[in-house]
Amino acid sequence: MDQGAHDHDHDHDLGPAGATYDLRFIDGMVQHHTGALRMSEFVFGIGEPGVGALGKTIWRDQADEIRAMGLWRKAWYPEAPVYPVALAPGGDPDSLSGLTRMSQPQIDAMRMMGNGPTKENRVVWFLEGMLEHHGGALMMAHDALAKSNNTTILRFAREVILAQRVEIIELRRMLAVEGLRKPDYHKFDALFRL
Repeated sequence: MDQGAHDHDHDHDLGPAGATYDLRFIDGMVQHHTGALRMSEFVFGIGEPGVGALGKTIWRDQADEIRAMGLWRKAWYPEAPVYPVALAPGGDPDSLSGLTRMSQPQIDAMRMMGNGPTKENRVVWFLEGMLEHHGGALMMAHDALAKSNNTTILRFAREVILAQRVEIIELRRMLAVEGLRKPDYHKFDALFRL
């Protein structure tokens, strides 16, 4: 697979803890999940049951979580701007005034879609890309466990870790069916712990 097909740098840094951390986490995770929705749509209808079914499951689960995070955002940060935010360079992590609109490069990094697949490579593109994508979610969840004090966010982060761990194992199994067993597929195993 072309290594440029997916963004592997995992630039998911949400900045330090502070009063706006949960808002920054929600906005980052919504963009991240949106990338998973778009990636999953490339494999709908392939090998049911199989990769297409996994794509639909991921789509449904992540769409449900996007809806939940939208409700949390409205309830907890009613005065926040409607657009996704990030900490401004040198911004105060405890103040909404320390935030800025998330840039398109930041959104693209969160979504981790890279270049789209061809019809011929879309199964492996999806499986390898989603493995990387779930690794990014594991990093974000551990970041939240370290920086958030919100019990809902902490529970959500633990649920993300448990769900992504199961799906990464399934993605590796499906890649093995394709004859692919790369050591790189295990690079997120240390993040499986809670």
